[in-house]
Amino acid sequence: MSSHQSPMISMPKKTTEEVDWTTPIRNLIAKSYGENPDTYAQECQVLQRCRQDAVKGAGSDITGRDLLYKYFGQLELLELRFSEIRVNFSWNDAFTNKITTQTSIAFEKASVLFQIAATHSAIAASQNRSDAEGLKLAFYYFRTCAGMLTYINENFLHAPSMDLSREVIKFLVGLILAQATEVFLEKCIAEKKANTLVSKIASQAASMYTSLSEEVKDFMGKGIFDRNWVTLIQIKSKFFSSIAQFYRGQVDDKSGNHGEALVRYTLAETLAKEGQRSAQSFSAIWSHVSPTLPADAGSSILERTKSHLQVCTDRKNEAQRENDLIYNAVLPSVDVLPNIDKASVATPITIQEVYGAPDVQKIIGQDIFIKLIPLSVHESASVYSEEKAKLVRKEVENAESAEVEVHSALEAMGVQQGLGRFKAMAEGGIGGEDEIPLEVRRWREDISVMEDRESVDALMREMAHLKDAVKSEFESISRDLDVESRECETMRVKYDHLWTQEPSASLNKSLRQDLKSHLSALDAAATSDQQVSTLWDSVKGDVLLLLSPGVEELFRASAQHGASAENLLDLDIGSEAHDEQERARIGQYTSEIEEHLGRIKKITYERNEVLKDLKEKIQADDVSHLLLLNRRNTGVEPTLFAAELEKFRPYQQRLAATVHHQQMSLQEIQGLWKSLRDIAGRGPGAKKWEEREKRKKDAVRRISCARDGYMEVRDGLTKGLQFYNQLTELCGTLSRNMKSFMSNRRSERDKLAGQAEVQKRLSAAKSSAPVDSKPPVPPPPRSPPSIEAYFASMDLQGSMNRPPLPKLPQATSYKKPPPASQPPRPASYLPPPPPQPPHSSYAAPNPPPDPYASLGLFGSSLYATPSSQPSALPPPPSVPPQRQSSFPPPYLPPQSQPSYQYPSQGYSTRSAFPAPPPPMQISSPPPPSNSAPRPPSQYQPPQGYNSQYHQGYGR
Repeated sequence: MSSHQSPMISMPKKTTEEVDWTTPIRNLIAKSYGENPDTYAQECQVLQRCRQDAVKGAGSDITGRDLLYKYFGQLELLELRFSEIRVNFSWNDAFTNKITTQTSIAFEKASVLFQIAATHSAIAASQNRSDAEGLKLAFYYFRTCAGMLTYINENFLHAPSMDLSREVIKFLVGLILAQATEVFLEKCIAEKKANTLVSKIASQAASMYTSLSEEVKDFMGKGIFDRNWVTLIQIKSKFFSSIAQFYRGQVDDKSGNHGEALVRYTLAETLAKEGQRSAQSFSAIWSHVSPTLPADAGSSILERTKSHLQVCTDRKNEAQRENDLIYNAVLPSVDVLPNIDKASVATPITIQEVYGAPDVQKIIGQDIFIKLIPLSVHESASVYSEEKAKLVRKEVENAESAEVEVHSALEAMGVQQGLGRFKAMAEGGIGGEDEIPLEVRRWREDISVMEDRESVDALMREMAHLKDAVKSEFESISRDLDVESRECETMRVKYDHLWTQEPSASLNKSLRQDLKSHLSALDAAATSDQQVSTLWDSVKGDVLLLLSPGVEELFRASAQHGASAENLLDLDIGSEAHDEQERARIGQYTSEIEEHLGRIKKITYERNEVLKDLKEKIQADDVSHLLLLNRRNTGVEPTLFAAELEKFRPYQQRLAATVHHQQMSLQEIQGLWKSLRDIAGRGPGAKKWEEREKRKKDAVRRISCARDGYMEVRDGLTKGLQFYNQLTELCGTLSRNMKSFMSNRRSERDKLAGQAEVQKRLSAAKSSAPVDSKPPVPPPPRSPPSIEAYFASMDLQGSMNRPPLPKLPQATSYKKPPPASQPPRPASYLPPPPPQPPHSSYAAPNPPPDPYASLGLFGSSLYATPSSQPSALPPPPSVPPQRQSSFPPPYLPPQSQPSYQYPSQGYSTRSAFPAPPPPMQISSPPPPSNSAPRPPSQYQPPQGYNSQYHQGYGR
């Protein structure tokens, strides 16, 4: 240390004994958190080693400071998790060396803070203050030392040891701040600051040391502080009082108060002599054994006072000579001299500022017991996450609104579309853009993909094939029904009254109605097919043109037709110079507009990047540590959240700035665009451009109509194929019902024919018997089973007692006749559905036509019957009737009802496409007595049946 550097006092450090952290922590983990303590065995060892390094092996240097920082930080976090922990902490008093044992973690924290303050004072006292950096560090560590001691006094009451008592801590704070003021004074003197400032700081230091010299007398009898402290404080009190008077005398001398200046110089010399005498005594008795003072404290303070006394004496003698020879000023009394103002330059640095520094947080490191998070901290963290989410949503909405605003404004002005036009006018031509519009290119690509996958011609051929196949099948069904009816009537003619089979006309009525409905629907579909074919013929040429390279020639011709050889811009005929001037102005406006558009793109890119950074920052933000630190402070969450959200304020300001700059650019574009339209929107050049645009729009409209017609054709073909596929399924169902009906009728005819032949032979035998012969014995009352009995045994109760069904029928199958051993029961049948109402023919809407728009729902209204629960049938009569019905008409519902109508509507009289009626499940119940009326048929549509045909294709 330099001989001219004033000695500084450092605080003594406390000493401690070993402490067992592991056992109490393990017990609390098992009790309070319900976890296995063995999981945190390593964390307990780390905490134990952390304390040992901080309070047992650390020195009074930067390394010792860092170890104490880390241990105190971990103590803070530990207390938040284990506030009720009890450990025996033993510390020796720093001044009396008396041992004190407490179980409160607060005592441990206060003692560690005292160690940190002592370390800071030692670091500050050991700095070489002749160097600017050393001077700065000494001033900083003296202030942090005072901050640590102030925190102890404010937060730890009823100290169990003398060194932590309020009086001792208060004295130490005053001593440390006085030394910090002394360091600042040294800095001002070295930098040759103004004499007024130096005198005020010296007066503050002298006042603080004078106050300390009075306070220290109260502790002298208790033997707390080192006697060397008392002597050094008294020396510095005189020394800095002399410095204050000396520099204030210089101020008075410069201001013309030579008498006051001479008095202050004299007073400064007197105080310096007193200080120098005390320093001589202190240096004589200095034993070099005090751990809180530097080894050369006696000699250094003696050198400082001696040199200062010499300066004061020289300056006083000079001032005395000048006053005697020149000024002859009256010398006032010392008592009437104005007091020197004081300047407080040293304030404590709080512990929050110290531990809030990133370097200190890095030293503390991660929380040792970070996995042990209280539930309340989790809940508060979730609330903070929601606040962050609100902030992000708000900024995202603002960014999206800005995007929509700029796009809407540019689209409303037509800048993107019209800028190319004005650029072409400025260049004197009509080029500068693609001949084929983008939408036309997109249409060509879409139609090309659809044609490659399945062309319209292929779809039409497939539909024609399906139509021919189903038509042929319907004709075959009609022929088979006619053949069955002829066979029945032929047998009736052959056997006359012996033939009891019911005529086919009443039994196959439902089948014929289904057949008729299907054929009507087929005829109506043929009309729709013709409309689709006509529509395709009308647009086929333009569609082929769109798919061919000729479409480019079409748009090129529309752009070049009527274009003359002269420049497109001809605002003033006969004045070429004026044309060039106008063209240059248009080019300037377009360039400026393009520049602003580029600026808007950059602003948009920057806004997106800032928004991305904001999201990443918020995603990585975690305040669990801060919430844990403030766990004991109730109601601090809103304030803490607001303070933490301020971290994102710069991002919000940058986003707001992008919106502001975007609005400014839009306003400039609006002004430029208006001026450009005023200049370039008149004259022959603009008219030629408008004519070209009109021809181009006509060509686009032509292609658009072709594209729309093509899509209508494909949509109609899709619906037509769907219709014919469903009609094919219905045809198959009707064919199966017809074949089942004919099979049952043929089996019945075979049996009835056999019975008729037997009766015929018996009648012939009776007619050939002798007249006088006795009549034969009559047969027993019970007649043998007959074919009527077989058919009467077929029961319809299951189908007639079912609950009412929807109007649409459900496909079912026929039941076969019962075996011959069952008792004979007469059969009955259900009536066919009501007759089909008339319907109007197809009328195509205009414009645009939808070929399949009028085709309705199969069986939705035409074959609807009231759904009523049939009543139970009476038991069969004992004697079967002579004439019994055979099989009811087979009637199965279609699996799906084709229709070209969308949205779905019932099959009504307005439909041009009558729906084929669905077949119906029939069984043979015993006939009711007295010819009871037969219940109406009931229909239920099959599952998965698509009863809708879509109208149009989403135009």
